[in-house]
Amino acid sequence: MKKRSRKIELLSPAKDLICGIEAVKHGADAVYIGAPKFSARSAAGNTMEDIRSLCEYAHTFDVRIYVALNTILKECELSQAEELIHQIYDAGADALIIQDMGITRLDIPPIPLHASTQTDNRTLEKVKFLESAGFSQVVLARELSLKEIKTIAGETTVPLEVFIHGALCVSYSGHCYISAALNGRSANRGECAQYCRLPYTMVDTDGKEIIRDKHLLSLKDMNRSSHLEALMDAGISSFKIEGRLKDVSYVKNITAYYRKQIDDILSRRTEYSRASIGQSKFTFEPAPEKSFNRGFTPFFLHERSKDITSFDTPKSIGEKVGVVKEMKGNSFTISGIKPLHNGDGLVYFTKQGKLEGFRVNSVDTNRIFPLEMPSLQPKTILYRNFDQAFEKQLSKPSAERRIKVDIKLEENAFGFTLIFTSQCGTHIMVAEPFKKEKAQLEQLDNIKGQLLKLGNTPFEASNIEVLMSDNWFIPSSLLADMRRKAVDKLMSNRKIRYSKEFAGKRSSCNSYPYPDNQLTYLGNVSNSRAEEFYRLHNTEVTETAFEVSPQKEAPLMFSKHCLRYSQGWCPVYQQNKSTYKEPFYLLYKDVRLRLQFDCKACRMIIYTDPK
Repeated sequence: MKKRSRKIELLSPAKDLICGIEAVKHGADAVYIGAPKFSARSAAGNTMEDIRSLCEYAHTFDVRIYVALNTILKECELSQAEELIHQIYDAGADALIIQDMGITRLDIPPIPLHASTQTDNRTLEKVKFLESAGFSQVVLARELSLKEIKTIAGETTVPLEVFIHGALCVSYSGHCYISAALNGRSANRGECAQYCRLPYTMVDTDGKEIIRDKHLLSLKDMNRSSHLEALMDAGISSFKIEGRLKDVSYVKNITAYYRKQIDDILSRRTEYSRASIGQSKFTFEPAPEKSFNRGFTPFFLHERSKDITSFDTPKSIGEKVGVVKEMKGNSFTISGIKPLHNGDGLVYFTKQGKLEGFRVNSVDTNRIFPLEMPSLQPKTILYRNFDQAFEKQLSKPSAERRIKVDIKLEENAFGFTLIFTSQCGTHIMVAEPFKKEKAQLEQLDNIKGQLLKLGNTPFEASNIEVLMSDNWFIPSSLLADMRRKAVDKLMSNRKIRYSKEFAGKRSSCNSYPYPDNQLTYLGNVSNSRAEEFYRLHNTEVTETAFEVSPQKEAPLMFSKHCLRYSQGWCPVYQQNKSTYKEPFYLLYKDVRLRLQFDCKACRMIIYTDPK
């Protein structure tokens, strides 16, 4: 028996219905979108009507819709969440992305549950538990190496999902409490205030300044486009693009880029197959460097390296376009590697390491005329973080997605039969009675021309075959009517045949014990149903969530990013010592954070400091 190929899913973000539809058009196999409430991006909630519309559009192409309801829930919110989940299921959603285990104890429909990255999925034991508890997909921690991912995949059967592109949180997901501690806005409640993107001054215990006004907790953006095949071979089935707050041009560009990368691999590797149907054609050449980015890193996929940080700015730098050659009056020349356009946005770093920007007014070959002349120097490197021509392309319809169909027209005893066979194997027929009469003119070209007119439907003719015993006359109106009926039947068949996944059996007893027998505030338990879940799995909740009971002395962030390593003082990898006395502190206005280095676990821990 031939072994079935493993389906590979490209999972794109959508902040709203428009972004979701464009993600589908540009090649997504699945789209994740925020629920009306309780989403880890509180600014990206959507109406139930929009979720229903997105499901109806996406399911035509077998594209799945995952709804994020991944905040921790207060006790008073449980009944509202339960009602909302029923509405999400009725709207046609294919899965629910959750963090709060209390949801598993609610009276909810058989919708598959995906374990959000905020459930801190970075060990084999944790993923095994989630699989045993009935989760249908697990989002792995961003910090895992390829070797660690392969180990987890080798010992589990649950589909595994990884982030491949987009912004990086400096803390392990679900274990960042700085925003909640400093101003009451909880990341686990979808309201992160992004303290990690602020400029800090780093001092030692004596107050000696080590680094001044740098974004020491800000990371570059992830880009694993050159590691997709290795990730497939390691056992990954779902590739996730971060960005539920990103605009539609970002979704278009990044989705199209990864669609092309994945399709190239699938064309060579028959043991893997696409998770949805329909081919996307683009009017532009995707380029990830043209969308928002702070520079790129594969993160910790292979080994620890210094290139994960974006200390100089948390803003987008875009793509490198050249170097300043000569300043002259209100213009300058550039030794460029890419053409510039009127209206482009350019940025550069000053000698002090600050990011400055300006808008291009006009371009004459390699001479640039800014709207206002910036303080540039020869040899300054220029980056473009807004490409006017590229954004203009993306502001228009930039992709079409079509399902290929083979079309056959043949005669029958009483008239003609039109047969549509789609690429997914659907076979439909439309037969119409019509008195056969020989035509005076050749009919073949007109017949094919009429059958090709699939217009704004999701279908595209890949092959047309006309089987006639003679040159019969067939009116264009009859062909158009048969074609319309065939498309309607094919659309109805698509809806009927759409295969919705149902939730696996959810464990409700301690035969699948949780990996730890006690849970502190790091378990993010904020309601009685979540506590019940862990109790049933043989675990005692000793502390409720930080958001319920703030802890003054508790660690507020756990990060694999390490400032000792960034400075070359790591005793494990670099074996160098600093001349500064620990502990180190990060200062920003009235914020004072204390750093602790846990070399055994290879992580940096951050506390607030009462001073």
